[in-house]
Amino acid sequence: MHDATLPQMQAQEHGFTWTLVAKGEEQTNRLARHLASFVGPGDLVTLSGGLGVGKTTFARGLIRAILRDPEIEVPSPTFTLLQAYEHDLFAIIHADLFRLQSRAELEALGWEEMSQDALVLVEWPERAGVDTATERLDVTFALPPAAAASEERIVTFTGSGAWQARLRLAKAAFDLLEARGWSEAKRDFIQGDASTRAYERLSRPGESAILMISPPRPDGPPLKDGRPYSAIAKLAERVDAFVAMAQGLAELGYSTPKILGRDLDDGVLIIEDLGHEGVIDAKGPIAERYGLATALLADLHRRDLPQALPIEASREHEIPRYDLEALLVEVDLLVDWYVPHVLRSPVPASARADFARHWRAALVPIVTGSRTWTLRDFHSPNLHWLPQREGLAKLGLIDFQDTVIGHPAYDLASLLQDARVDIPPELELKLLAAYTHARKLADPTFDLASFAAAYATLGAQRATKILGIFTRLDRRDGKPQYLAHIPRLKKYLMRNLTHPVLHDLKLWYETNLPGVFGAVK
Repeated sequence: MHDATLPQMQAQEHGFTWTLVAKGEEQTNRLARHLASFVGPGDLVTLSGGLGVGKTTFARGLIRAILRDPEIEVPSPTFTLLQAYEHDLFAIIHADLFRLQSRAELEALGWEEMSQDALVLVEWPERAGVDTATERLDVTFALPPAAAASEERIVTFTGSGAWQARLRLAKAAFDLLEARGWSEAKRDFIQGDASTRAYERLSRPGESAILMISPPRPDGPPLKDGRPYSAIAKLAERVDAFVAMAQGLAELGYSTPKILGRDLDDGVLIIEDLGHEGVIDAKGPIAERYGLATALLADLHRRDLPQALPIEASREHEIPRYDLEALLVEVDLLVDWYVPHVLRSPVPASARADFARHWRAALVPIVTGSRTWTLRDFHSPNLHWLPQREGLAKLGLIDFQDTVIGHPAYDLASLLQDARVDIPPELELKLLAAYTHARKLADPTFDLASFAAAYATLGAQRATKILGIFTRLDRRDGKPQYLAHIPRLKKYLMRNLTHPVLHDLKLWYETNLPGVFGAVK
């Protein structure tokens, strides 16, 4: 399969266009499987071209890839007009409008209701005016000139509206897989995290890798001084941060995925597959593995670390500071999302001002205290167990692109107060003691009392932030599964608030969230 030598009208007023030649049905199916990584609910994909050029073949391959069932029956809807399929997250509608004469006929079939929030694949879209939609991906199939009997098809993708950027990303991923020899690999979607990044496991005889799709982060609505939340909270804007931190951590002797292929501008990486084995099992945390994770943090935090890391020649990543503004905008997620959700009313202005004042007072010692690399998501979903390696390298690290220069207590609280896993209090105390002992051995001036205060403060800050994030994932993004972790987060928060340095914050939570947190003892 290769890009066609035909003119490609890329980024013209009608959209972004990508043209290539598929040599037979298998390559057409491979294109469909590739597109499956970039479609979702609410998308319209129109399939254009004459009779017998491959529209139904492409639709069938796409549906099977999304449903993860290569054997499912996907008949042509020529006679039924519409065929529906159920997916875990959204419905798929496959339509063939060849026999229709007008939009009115389509509407009479219940089109609007059926297609709402579904992925819609339409053959012969021009028959009912569907080809006039401004937000769509059109896939056109044509026979090569003077080759009527050929199995080759010229396939042209044209993205209109928001699909222009998505099609560029799809092409970038396709090109990278081709360039690195992974184009024919078996591809399996991996359950993603709470972010918008997407991952697939690539498999071929004897090896596997991970395709990471992480396009540049778009700016959200302005929140303060014209800046979006992501900029204030110091979230990584580009995949550069992942590459820089992967290389920087590896140079310290830790296990991070090797970068096997990269397209930094579009945000596509092929990275080493660290496997399936983690640090928890059906019973919960595996003490030995959590112990090694704690030891890794103690080892990291004893080092003098740079604030900028090279990515490649003439390109580097500046690690941002986890400043007071970033920490405060994160705790605001509680009053923006969690409190209105549980109390069914907004936080009064006076109470919100007190909340900000108390948190500011609690966090000032944090931002003026010890500084190190704060990986920020150092918890069980992002830790892999690599038994074939030695020492600290047994622990594989991922999801560190949002690393900041912050207080060392943050990552320890992230690990030992895991939002998704119950950490027995006795294990937390044991590992806290092991960490502080290792830090004291490396630096006799290590202040245990101030670290304990920072640990409680950042544990409370993190629990407060995640209560807001998980509520937002439910309310805004339609991901209610995160609400199951709310009781655990409340327990962590209540326990942290018992530290004397958080006395004023403890009173605020008790006063303003009665019946939600109860009396914090």
